[in-house]
Amino acid sequence: MPDMKYRTILLFGAPGAGKGTQGKILGTIPHFYHCACGDVFRNLTIDNELGRTFLEYSSRGELVPDEPTVRLWRENILVNKQSGRFDPHQDTLVLDGIPRNPTQAEMLRDTLDVKGIFYFTCPDMEKLVERLQRRALRDNRLDDANLEVIRARLETYERDTKPVLDYYGSNLVRTIDATQSPVNVLREILRIIAKV
Repeated sequence: MPDMKYRTILLFGAPGAGKGTQGKILGTIPHFYHCACGDVFRNLTIDNELGRTFLEYSSRGELVPDEPTVRLWRENILVNKQSGRFDPHQDTLVLDGIPRNPTQAEMLRDTLDVKGIFYFTCPDMEKLVERLQRRALRDNRLDDANLEVIRARLETYERDTKPVLDYYGSNLVRTIDATQSPVNVLREILRIIAKV
């Protein structure tokens, strides 16, 4: 449990909507710290219990259970605080991939002070499938390579993850058209952040 809540912006949207791309860019801006939960999991090795758990679930396109996900995220944030990469007194936490469902949002209620949610929308699911397949080739992402797994991930997102928007309430949500070029998506995000 942190001694203070972390000022947080959530990047939200289906797999392939561009959360990681925008998060990486925001993370280069002073006083913004980007944490992509998927990257934290992908950096695990199979010689540890969490690494094996992640591989088992992601290979089927399913979400890792809540307790190990939140535990891993907390451990990662603690390491980054201790190393000085994340300073909660000065930095805004930019989260991508967590909370993945309302249960995780509730588990993190005493940890996160969510100031805004950037909701990346892409009405054309086929466009997301294309993006994920391209990313699989470019980044060697095994969880993006198999069409069946991709479709399972998109269904899981619709069923389990999308309700997080209702958990936080519409007044925090800023909808962004993810089919625009990454530069235009970034311009929109920065315009909104500058107002806040």
